[in-house]
Amino acid sequence: MTDLRRLTVLAAALLIAGLAQAQHAEPIVSATKSTLQPGDFIAAVVNQDIVAASEVTARMEQIRQQERAKNQPVPLTEELRKLALDAMIDDRAMVTFARENANRVDEAELDRVVGNVAAQNKVTMAELAERLKADGMDMKRFRENLRDQIMTERVRDHEVQGRIRITDTEIDAWLDKRREALANGGQLNIQQILVTVPDNAPDAVLAERRARAEAALKAVQAGQDFAAVNKEYSEDGNKAQGGVVGLRPVERLPDVFVDAVKGLKSGELLPKLVRSGAGFHILKVVERSGSNSLTEITQTHARHILLRPSAQMTMQQASQRLAEFKREIEAGHASFENLARQFSEDGSAAQGGDLGWASPGNFVPEFEQAMNGLAINGISEPIPSRYGVHLIQVTERRQAQIDMKQLREQARSALREQKFDAAYQDWVKELRSKAYIETREWLD
Repeated sequence: MTDLRRLTVLAAALLIAGLAQAQHAEPIVSATKSTLQPGDFIAAVVNQDIVAASEVTARMEQIRQQERAKNQPVPLTEELRKLALDAMIDDRAMVTFARENANRVDEAELDRVVGNVAAQNKVTMAELAERLKADGMDMKRFRENLRDQIMTERVRDHEVQGRIRITDTEIDAWLDKRREALANGGQLNIQQILVTVPDNAPDAVLAERRARAEAALKAVQAGQDFAAVNKEYSEDGNKAQGGVVGLRPVERLPDVFVDAVKGLKSGELLPKLVRSGAGFHILKVVERSGSNSLTEITQTHARHILLRPSAQMTMQQASQRLAEFKREIEAGHASFENLARQFSEDGSAAQGGDLGWASPGNFVPEFEQAMNGLAINGISEPIPSRYGVHLIQVTERRQAQIDMKQLREQARSALREQKFDAAYQDWVKELRSKAYIETREWLD
């Protein structure tokens, strides 16, 4: 089974994408060898590399955009500068480690990557060279930066995975939790549309809110896509996932939901509104894992298109582009497979984005949650993850039996995912502690 973490082919952005830190969905600036431009300053020296002041300034702006997009307060300038500089130092420490420890990227592979960059940006190789020249970079340096980035992604995956240890005791505890969930009624994945009702709302407001919810319910019953109706009407916190809550043990769901959908099968819609303290809900059962057997699972066959944000393409821009792809596919102007082959920035591109059959736990949680909420042939909204932004399509589902050995491997994969971020942070801290670092004073 293809694991998203192993899809480590370089993002095909026009200029060099930064390395994706484990705790961030968005790679933000270049993590490759820097040279000073006229009028620039050295902000730091890391091993044999420098960090240019202009790069720190660019990273600061990227962080500002990220915080504003999340409706979070932007740090003060000095704090922001420190955050940006620390991130750049971490990046350089990873790059220099990769140069010494990763397998060399051969010229043929590098040729393919550069060709993908040109294709992604719909330019010829000559036009790409001209654009690079206009940005003060020649093709030789561009190729070396790409080589650094490929090596860093590979060595990072290898080093972090090698630090994660899963014991039999941890696997046994994970399986015990699964057994307990099944004993309490299994798991449910519910998709909802929520029309909120203010506390102590007057009758006129209550009537208006009910009418809005009833209109949404009628739209779904008339055959409109649930996720599309959610986007238009819903006021819940899962709009980016089309209202999908995700597969959860029933004890972690509101009793009013569990009671309301009793008797509904996977894919069925509750034909009436549900009233709660939050407002009016329209509920659909995406998946019901009601088997009493740990070894009976739902497998999903999906494909995706991945765009990796870069210094020249923000997370928002990547999402907008994928939204355009979705409209083209749904209008019949393009096929998912062809767009994936042409634009997807991971190892599944050659197969039209095909990820094969996946069992629960094979993908990162945000990807899996969105995938589980799709109907057969349904296409998601753009979904951010630590690897970039995904457009997902589900092509098939099936029930499968796995043996206890496979179940334990599934538990191991899930536990490794839980530990990945902490292991990544430990690795970066260790690299930084061993690196030669010299910071210098400078002002914008």
